[in-house]
Parts: sequence; structure tokens; C-alpha cells
Amino acid sequence: MHQKNLTELRTALDTKQISALELAQYFLRRIENEHELNAFLDINPQLTLDAAKAAEQKIARGEKGPLLGLPVAHKDLFVTRGWKSSAGSRILANYVSPFDATVVKRLSSAGMVTLGKTNMDEFAMGSSNENSFFGPVHNPWDRNAVPGGSSGGSAAAVAAALVPVATGTDTGGSIRQPASLTGITGIKPTYGRVSRYGIIAFASSLDQGGLMARWAADCALVLNTISGFDPRDSTSVKRDAEDYTRYLSKPWQDTAPRTDDRPLTGLRIGLPREYFGAGLSGDVRAAIDAALQKYEELGAILVNISLPQTELSIPVYYIISSAEASSNLSRFDGVRYGYRATEYRDLLDMYKKTRSEGFGAEVKRRILVGTYVLSHGYYDSYYLQAQKIRRMIAQDFQNAFTQCDMIMGPVSPSVAWNLGEKINNPLQMYLADIYTLSTSLAGLPGMSVPCGFGTGAHAARPVGLQIISNYFNEARMLQVADAFQRVTDWCQKAPIGV
Repeated sequence: MHQKNLTELRTALDTKQISALELAQYFLRRIENEHELNAFLDINPQLTLDAAKAAEQKIARGEKGPLLGLPVAHKDLFVTRGWKSSAGSRILANYVSPFDATVVKRLSSAGMVTLGKTNMDEFAMGSSNENSFFGPVHNPWDRNAVPGGSSGGSAAAVAAALVPVATGTDTGGSIRQPASLTGITGIKPTYGRVSRYGIIAFASSLDQGGLMARWAADCALVLNTISGFDPRDSTSVKRDAEDYTRYLSKPWQDTAPRTDDRPLTGLRIGLPREYFGAGLSGDVRAAIDAALQKYEELGAILVNISLPQTELSIPVYYIISSAEASSNLSRFDGVRYGYRATEYRDLLDMYKKTRSEGFGAEVKRRILVGTYVLSHGYYDSYYLQAQKIRRMIAQDFQNAFTQCDMIMGPVSPSVAWNLGEKINNPLQMYLADIYTLSTSLAGLPGMSVPCGFGTGAHAARPVGLQIISNYFNEARMLQVADAFQRVTDWCQKAPIGV
């Protein structure tokens, strides 16, 4: 069952090959057997089985739905009623949410069964899932390697087939990068497409919920449910409901004659020269080039483009995201909820000790940077300048989309690195996001799809191809990803033993 996609699991449930309860029990056993991956932070079999029984009752009454009875896991940044919602931090280690995030509520209403909450970098700050208070997640392909971050727990769980689909969040690449490093598919929708209500905030103008699965078609199916306007989220965009599966298995140009061997005839793929320069490892470059050649065989045309502000995306991102984190994380003071220091002299001392003991090193580093750039005398020089360059980055993409339909390139400069290799070098860690940050700063949708592996000692470590589309063009982007997955087998490959 763990090798089936969501459509196949739907068929298994509908034909009574397995019940929703048996399916939940099956995946719970797999999670228990792979506990050394440290992919999950909270498992509550009683809540899971209660949800599975409720789904069974709906099925018995004749209710139908594409997701009814299917399993899902949630990144621990999504508050989930009755479950611990810690954001990977000591300061929220024992917090149990009294309500559901909108994404969680919509999936629960659709009948999906929550298997657990997945591990993550503390408050989504990190690129390796080594910043979690609860310990690092291991990459199922090579347990000495990182799975990427911050959605590393969700990525590892999907890659190890502990769950068929999991939620994640992407602030600067936190869905696409771990999807790339673990050989699965991950999608970050357009900013505002998916409600942020109930997502524990890191950087409010960047955070966006999304999905991770083995196949693009599975992401499309679940995106149908989680997207849509939410009045409780002031950044949620009002748009008509869409079926993100509507273009799957169809030719790129609906008016063109059907050619099954070249379904993407007419598609223009932009290749930013800034994504293929110094810093990109040779094995990643080779895998990306092979994937682009496959797209040419499918009928696409490769076009050279430029995104000139790419190099500035790192300082711009870390100024803006740190400033917003400094503001958002000020609420964690030990007064209302979460961790509180046990010994203190007065209120101010309690604030200091609670935050010092409750936050990890990376979170404190970003709070300090954010407070600095927002302070008097530095706001104009740093934060305001970063916002101006952010607009320029967004305009670069719009200029590029006059020359192409999709933009493609690497997700990460390298395959997954070893645990501990970069943890003491924040700058090297930040550089791992060079190809994903600008997309988030512009608010564009992006994906990672598996397209190969490294070489030599890293021959078991996956490579992901990044696909970037214009605003609210997720259906076409998923079509392009799906077409590639129909003629390659990268998304079907799994770690040894899975």
C-alpha cells in the first residue's frame, strides 16, 4: 500500500481492498518501524484511529470524496487541534492547540486522516532540519545526510513512504529544497493562494503553505482542497476555485494537434544564466541538463534568460525575513503560553531567561539581525533598501516571463550534505537556498521534481529540478511537472528497503 499514489489508494478504499482504519494502522506501523529517522514529533494513534473510523462511517453512508479516508501528515508549523504544535522549538514543546489551521481543517473536513506532526527546523529557520530542538531528521536515502529544511520531517516521511502526502511551508525554499534533497515532489503555491491562518508565523510576507508527495498529480489533487480564500487571513487572495488536475495528461496547447510523444510542443522554458554559473556542482548540473533534454524531446523549446538580481536575493531575504521574525516571535515571552524559565527575579528577568532558554541559536541569531535592521538609524539603510530590491527581483521575473512560459533550473547547488557539515557555518547554509529565495521574495509559485542523483560517494543522494511559473499558474506548472513524470521514473525510485 505504501507504494501506491493517492488515486490508487482511493481505488483500494472504494473497492474494499482495504478499509480506512486498516490503512491508518498500516501507516502507523511503518512510522513506528522507522522512528530512527526522527521524522515525526507527535504521534497519537487514538486521534488517528478515531479519524479513520469517522471516515469509514462516512464511506458506509455512501459519502464520497477524492480524499476521504486517505492519510496525511502535517508539518509541526500547522496548529492542529488536540495535537502538540511546537514549531520544532523548546519554547512551544508542550503546547497543544485548541484549534486547527485552515489547511488542517479543510483536509480534515475532506475526510483525510492525520497520522502525526512532522519534525522541522525551529520556527522554520534552517535548510537542513538540524535546528530542531528535538534533534535532526535523517535523510532516508543516506542516513548520514541531511534531508533539507525546514520541512525536512515531511520530506523524509514522504520519501520513506511513511505517508503518501504531507503538508509543508515554504518561506525561502523550505518545501522545494527538502523535496529536492529527498527525491520527492514539492509545490509552493503563489503567495496568498493557501491560507496562512494557523501557521505559526516566521516571516508573514513570505510564509506559504504547500504540499509534498511522490507525484505531481497527488499534489494537484490535494491542492484542490487546501487552496482558496480565507477571510481569517488578511493576505488570502479572492479567486475562483480551480481544478488543478484539469491539464494533467493533456497537450500544452489545447488547439494543437494531439501528439502523444511531444505533448509539450510550444512550451518555452527559460534558463536563467545566473542559475548555471559558479557554485553549481557538476553532478547536479548533469542531472538538470538531462532533464532539460527530456523536456526538449517532449516538444519544449529552451530559451536563455537572465534574472540579474539573483545574487542579491540572499541578503534581501535574510534582512526582510529576520525583521519579520523579530516582530512575530516577540509574542513568545513566557507569559501567556509555552515555556517559562523556572527561576527569575522579576518580569524583565523572566522575559530574558525564558527567551534565552526557549529559543535555539539560529532563532536567536535571526531575532538579533531583525531587531538591528529595524532599529533607529538602520531601518532606511537596510530594511527599506531590501524592500526596494525585492520589487526589482519581482520585476526581473515579469520581464523573463515575456520570453518564456516556465523557468527551470536547479533547486540546490548540491545534493544533500552530511549532518553537521554546515551547522557551524551559517553563511554556507544560507547559500544552499540561492536558487529558491528569489521566487519566494517575488511571491511566485514553484516546484521541485526529482530528476536524478549525484555521483561518486553521493550516488544515492537525489537531485531536484526546479520549475517556476507566473502568478496563479499552478495548474499549468503541475501539467509540465506531470508530463515529465509520465516519461521518466525518478519519482518512482525509493530508498533501499522502502
